[in-house]
Amino acid sequence: MDISRLQAQLQVEVDTAFLYHSIAAIQEDQSLFRVLEALAKIEEGHAQHMLGELQKVSPNYKMPNPSRRAKLQLRLGKFFGYSSIISSLASVEKQFAVNTIRNKRKQGEEISGFEHNHLKIIEAVNSNQALNVSGGFLSKFESRHKSVGGNALRAAVLGANDGLVSNMSLVMGVAGAAAQNNTILLTGTAGLLAGAISMALGEWLSVQSSRELHQRQIDLEMAELEASPEEEKKELILLYQAKGLSESEAKNLADKAFESKESAIDTLIVEELGIDKEELGGSAWEAAITSFLLFSIGAIIPLFPFFFLSGFPAILVSLAASVFGLFTIGASITLFTGKSIWYSGFRQIGFGLAAAAVTYGIGSLIGVQLES
Repeated sequence: MDISRLQAQLQVEVDTAFLYHSIAAIQEDQSLFRVLEALAKIEEGHAQHMLGELQKVSPNYKMPNPSRRAKLQLRLGKFFGYSSIISSLASVEKQFAVNTIRNKRKQGEEISGFEHNHLKIIEAVNSNQALNVSGGFLSKFESRHKSVGGNALRAAVLGANDGLVSNMSLVMGVAGAAAQNNTILLTGTAGLLAGAISMALGEWLSVQSSRELHQRQIDLEMAELEASPEEEKKELILLYQAKGLSESEAKNLADKAFESKESAIDTLIVEELGIDKEELGGSAWEAAITSFLLFSIGAIIPLFPFFFLSGFPAILVSLAASVFGLFTIGASITLFTGKSIWYSGFRQIGFGLAAAAVTYGIGSLIGVQLES
C-alpha cells in the first residue's frame, strides 16, 4: 500500500466533498442543491473508505480537514465567481474516472461504462442555466481569456501576468542598453500605460462587440417570433426532440415556454441562440477598467525599484520583485490546475526570467553598438 498516495487521495476526496457542499449552499434552485449535496455525500463515502484503508496501517490516523487550498478557492470565489471551483471539480472527476478505468484494466476487471458518470453530472450542472456561480465585481472581467477556462480568477491572474512579463522584459531591455535611470523610468511608465490602455481597449471592444452581436441576434429572433410564432414553436419542439425528449415531452415544454411572449423569447434566446442573458448585462467599461488595473498591477512590479534606486542595485531589486511576482502568479494557477505550488511557481519564474534575459542581452548589444 502506497501510504503517501492514499493520504493525498483522501485529501482530494475531503476537499471535493467540502467544495460540493459549499457550492450547494449558495444554490437557489433546489434540484441543483440536491444534486450537489448528493455528490458531496458520495465523496464523503469515498473518503471514509480510504480512511479505513489507512487505519489498517495506522489505527490512529484521523480524517483530515479541508485543505487551505480548498478554503482559499472558496474565499476567492466570493470575489471572482465560483466558475473556477466548478472547473476544478470537473477536472477532479475526470481524473477519478481515468484512475478507476486504469485500475480496473490492471486488475483485469470489465469496464462498466459508468466510470464517467460523475463527470457527466458535474458537466450537466455546469451547463444548467440556474447554476449560481456569480461573484463580486471582478467576476465581470472574463472575456479576454475565456479560451483558457472562462472565469474571472484565471483572467485576473493572466492579466497581471501579461503586465509583469511584458514590462519586466521592456525594463530589462532598456537597462541592458546601459540607459540612465530617468530613461528606464520613462520607458517603463510608457510601457505600463501603453500596455494597460491596449488591454483595456481590447477588453472594451471584446465585450461591446459581443453584446452588440448578441443583441442583433435577439432582435432578429424577436422579429421572427412576431412574424410567425407557430413556426418558431415548431422549431423549438424539434430542438427539444433533437436533445432526446419524446414528441409529447417536447410539445409540453414548448407549450409552457409559449404561454407568454416574454417566456417564449427568453426560451428561444437560450435554446436556439445559446446566449446567456446575464452576459448582456455586463458593462464594457467595467471590464475595461478592471483590465487596465490588473495589467498595471503586474507592470508596476519590475518598475517601482527605479523610483528610489538606480544602476545595478535597482536592477537586482527589480528582478527580485519580479521573481516574487512570477512565483505568486505561478502559485495562483495551481488553484485550478492542482499542480504543485513549487513546480508551477518556479516554472513561471523560469519563463519570465528567460524573456528578461533575452531582452537584456539584446539591449546590451544595442547599447554597445550605439557607444561605438
